[in-house]
Amino acid sequence: MKNKYGIGFLIISVAAILLITCAYQLSYYRAKERAGEARIKTEKEPAAKPEEAVAAEGDALKEDCYYLMEVNGYIVVYLSDKKTPYEYTDILFDELPEKLREEIRNGKYIEDTKTLYGFLENYSS
Repeated sequence: MKNKYGIGFLIISVAAILLITCAYQLSYYRAKERAGEARIKTEKEPAAKPEEAVAAEGDALKEDCYYLMEVNGYIVVYLSDKKTPYEYTDILFDELPEKLREEIRNGKYIEDTKTLYGFLENYSS
């Protein structure tokens, strides 16, 4: 008797797994088709006209620059506004060379992410 229930349970389990697999495959292919249709629609649309440039007075700020500053004995990377922390590091301020510590006290400017991560890689332990 137990053997009949075991075989029945096995058949129901296999059927449920097959049903779930088929449902997943069906939803995957439908999503893939919709993505292809959306791509085709965007390719057929004409390119938008470029907007005219507008001149403004004042200095433009470059968004991708950083400042290194010391906080509680560690180096912290701030965004260009010098108020928003970008990354906290485990680099100890006291272990840096004196000239570099002076630059960091004043807020060492770093122009781009490549230079930033080069610096962090050189001075992290």
